[in-house]
Amino acid sequence: MHIGPGTRALVTGASRGIGEAVVRAFAARGATLGLVARSAEELATLASSLPGSGHRALAADVSEPASIAGAVEQFGEIDVLVANAGIAHYMPFHDVPLEKAEQMTSVNWLGTLYTVKAALPGMLERHRGHLVIVSSGAGLRAFPEAAVYGGTKAAQRGFSEALRHELDGTGVSLTTVYPGEVKSHLHDHERERMPAWYTGNAAPAEPLAEQIVVAVENDKRAVYYPPIVRLLRIAHGISPALGDAMLRRLRGRSAAPRR
Repeated sequence: MHIGPGTRALVTGASRGIGEAVVRAFAARGATLGLVARSAEELATLASSLPGSGHRALAADVSEPASIAGAVEQFGEIDVLVANAGIAHYMPFHDVPLEKAEQMTSVNWLGTLYTVKAALPGMLERHRGHLVIVSSGAGLRAFPEAAVYGGTKAAQRGFSEALRHELDGTGVSLTTVYPGEVKSHLHDHERERMPAWYTGNAAPAEPLAEQIVVAVENDKRAVYYPPIVRLLRIAHGISPALGDAMLRRLRGRSAAPRR
């Protein structure tokens, strides 16, 4: 699929971080954007700053099926859907309030389910489209104090891997994205209590956004960013113990304390 004038892309979690970078990358190619997030004011400001015309700021909550379905309906025909909305609460599982665990499940996993469910039928009818599901390196190997978050991202991974194969021959395809530490607002609410293994050396979001555009154009199965995330998948796939050893070397013992 060529991304250019005439391409219509809907991005959830669009107001900040990875979502904003993705919006700007598609808009730079001439695409028309549908921007979805809960903050109408932030979306309107971003939409007005984009090159081109026809962009829509669509305030919606991906954790509410009717809300995201309404945003999809308002935007109309979708060529590319980027399911990016997400939230994190890092702390030991026994300290995680149930409502926060449920929130991560509702936004990260069910939000992806609801978003794809709303947009996919139209793509299948037109025999054209591309889904992008933004998972996480934590979906490949979850970290201590991120058990629930990692679980939601692993759910996205399993869903994406199966759905890509289901879509064979339909004209619709799918790319899964596995970011590592990327500059975003994901942890703004918990910066002072991040786990010891968290380095804070986050990579910029803009190169990742460009890689996502290229991945859609070339129908890539997956995007790993930064490159070390791909190495983690390989190491963990060969042997979880090897993956643990790699993470201890990179992040210290707190990333894999149990041998």
